[in-house]
Amino acid sequence: MHCFITFNKTQEANELPDCFTNPFNYTPNPLCRQAAIELQDKIGVPDPNSKGKMYGVLIAKNQLGELGYIAAYSGNDQAHETEIPFVPQVFEITNPNGFFRKGEAELNQINKAIFNAENSTSLKQIQKELDDAVQNANDRLKGAKLEMANAKKERQVKRAEAENHPDKESILKDLVKESQTEKSTFNKLKKECKGRVESLQLKADEHYEQIKVLKQARKTQSAQLQKQIFDSYLFLNIEGKEKSASLIFKETEAKIPPAGAGDCCAPKLLQYAFQNELKPIAMAEFWWGTSPKKEIRKHGYFYPSCKSKCEPILGHMLKGMSIEKAKQEDKKLAIKILHEDDAIVIINKPSGLLSVPGKETQESVYTQVKDLYPHADGPLIVHRLDMATSGLMLIAKTKSVHENLQKQFLNKSIQKRYVALLDGIIQEDGGSIDLPLRVDLDDRPRQLVCFEHGKPAFTKWKIVERTSTQSKIHFYPITGRTHQLRVHAAHPLGLNTPIVGDPLYGLKADRLMLHAEEISFAHPFTQKKINFTCLAEF
Repeated sequence: MHCFITFNKTQEANELPDCFTNPFNYTPNPLCRQAAIELQDKIGVPDPNSKGKMYGVLIAKNQLGELGYIAAYSGNDQAHETEIPFVPQVFEITNPNGFFRKGEAELNQINKAIFNAENSTSLKQIQKELDDAVQNANDRLKGAKLEMANAKKERQVKRAEAENHPDKESILKDLVKESQTEKSTFNKLKKECKGRVESLQLKADEHYEQIKVLKQARKTQSAQLQKQIFDSYLFLNIEGKEKSASLIFKETEAKIPPAGAGDCCAPKLLQYAFQNELKPIAMAEFWWGTSPKKEIRKHGYFYPSCKSKCEPILGHMLKGMSIEKAKQEDKKLAIKILHEDDAIVIINKPSGLLSVPGKETQESVYTQVKDLYPHADGPLIVHRLDMATSGLMLIAKTKSVHENLQKQFLNKSIQKRYVALLDGIIQEDGGSIDLPLRVDLDDRPRQLVCFEHGKPAFTKWKIVERTSTQSKIHFYPITGRTHQLRVHAAHPLGLNTPIVGDPLYGLKADRLMLHAEEISFAHPFTQKKINFTCLAEF
């Protein structure tokens, strides 16, 4: 089996997990770490001038009971030369003799025809004549209207002078005739200009219709080719059942597979394992090389599989397998009441508790507050904290109080301070970060730095203390974007140092070391400025 690599050393049986990795929430198994190190040694030091890549390893046993691993990389480009044989693509879209390359060539021909039609000399000439005709018509009609307006004023003067003239009737009759003649002449000019413009417009429309037909042909052919591609991505599961990407995504809200679906590491690894009767044991994916400009990928860090592309596919491929479940806390995560009065409640939210009910989990700050104050009206929740973030939250007991506090947030008159532990040394003592954010549409709930479509996100920060390996920091968010502090900490254009325990932008740990430590605002009843502090446990 060409792609299966046995381990050099015999592994102890107790190192093998009971269940297969949950690709969206895992801590890398020691065997995966060992396989990743071997793979990284073979890949070598990445080129700092080239974009990095996601790699994956899958630990498995072959039919002889030997323990080893297979390796993959995300993308559909041809495998590069290494000592490690990567598993093949699920569907070899890059095959030069396949239907995709032929369809691609046909689309390129249509694109060329569209380009030639849009840039043809005849179209440019007609468009110029049309533009000139429109301009000429506007100028002539504008001049004629001005002449008519001046003539009308002169007639008004003549009418006034004719009031006492003995030939008044004849003069007024001539003035009416003059007005009618001018209108007739103007209408003829208008008709002439319109005819000239419409004649040229028809000629231009003939060209644009040809372009429209070409573009529609391109759209139709592209859609057919895309469907043929995703019909050809056939994914197996451990039960031996096969399903195309088209059918898999038809059952989702998206309906249509996103570009690149099926080319990520996890589907490739599982597909090869099922095709070659390997028993999957554990899996992990890591980034190797330079981080992309928008999303956060740290060199050598392990990451979960992406949601939009992989979750539907892996839902099919992992069917019938025993999947590792996230460890549940023995005790219920409960909020702590720090202050309450007739208007507000200040609570301390534990890490791991949602602010509001989610799709799969109802337990949240909202449900607990609703149980404690069943007669409170209004939305209750004034602002949110990430599930992984702990700390102070402000609760409104009435609708009017909620509106008051919301206005304070909108006016940025509420000040908040967070404390975080960063996984590295920050040399500067303080500063600010201005990086606009938007959601990663391909991997929710991750956020991207996007200067084109992102919403403004501004954070001030100050170092509290440093150890030999970590930095404790105070964050002062001016805006309140989703994952703002986490992205601003981890992104290369921010502090380039993720928060300890961040599973999305750094390294997963027992918890995210981010805590909402202080909040200041005007009390809705008294309008006096009040401040609450709740120190972090780290």
